[in-house]
Amino acid sequence: MNAEKVFFILDELEKIYHNETVPPELGHDDPLDGLILTVLSQNTNDKNRDAAFTKLKTLYPSWPDVIKAGRAKLEDAVRSAGLAHTKAGRIINILNIIHEDFGEYSLEALSKKSSGIVREYLRALPGVGSKTVACVMLFDMKMPAFPVDTHVTRISKRVGVAPEKTSPEEISRFYESIVPISRCLGGHVNIIAHGRAVCHARNPKCGSCVLASKCDFNENF
Repeated sequence: MNAEKVFFILDELEKIYHNETVPPELGHDDPLDGLILTVLSQNTNDKNRDAAFTKLKTLYPSWPDVIKAGRAKLEDAVRSAGLAHTKAGRIINILNIIHEDFGEYSLEALSKKSSGIVREYLRALPGVGSKTVACVMLFDMKMPAFPVDTHVTRISKRVGVAPEKTSPEEISRFYESIVPISRCLGGHVNIIAHGRAVCHARNPKCGSCVLASKCDFNENF
């Protein structure tokens, strides 16, 4: 993989989107909120995720309230996020495991442990994959991580950071191995912003892209 191109992407996109200079506030008071939000985000868009999370927290302000309400009512609350039956089951299981492990519905205690322990613990939770782990670590625990979604994957492969068959997990590990923690949050958000505004999956705006000079994909146009 190509480290030089990673920093080319980060540097050029920061000139436009400035999320490293002014990092967005994406975290929560308790990392557990961020974890549940990210579970709801799986296989849906941000609008549906946020609507489901807002309704969930409005109806059941505390996590013990969610447990008391039960799975059926939780499904109704998060239906806008899609896959409500599956996601409700995962949320209930996650809450029960965390309560059993820490004696409370909170991940504050976990956030005080090393990043390696945190990553291993979160990854073992039901329905929690590498991207979810990285989001919680970076946004809610301020730990070194670099979430790789479809936008980061697409741009990384097009510019030539990684070969076409490289998995998102491999790309994430590569970014984490070379990008300073101070650049992870803003850099991640900048790439997503560029994917949404310019480097679309279909009909990308290569003619107005600041990455075009070093983009392998741009050679096809």
